[in-house]
Amino acid sequence: MSKENKFLIDSLTKNLVLKVMNDFGYSITVAMDVVYNSQLYDKILDLETGLYYQSAGYNYELLRNELLTGKIA
Repeated sequence: MSKENKFLIDSLTKNLVLKVMNDFGYSITVAMDVVYNSQLYDKILDLETGLYYQSAGYNYELLRNELLTGKIA
C-alpha cells in the first residue's frame, strides 16, 4: 500500500469515527471500535473496491446502513 493510499484511508477513517460519534453519541473509543470492526472498513482496506477514495459522506451512508441493518447496501 502506498503512502498516499494509507493517508486517504486514515483520513477517511478519522472522518467516519467523527460521524459515528456525532450521529450515535458514542465515545471516541466506542466509535473507533465500531468503525475498525465493521465490514465496510475491511472493504475500504481492499484497494480494489475503490472505497478508500470515495467521500466520507458516501462511505458513512454505507456504514450507517451496516450498523442499522447489519448489511452494507
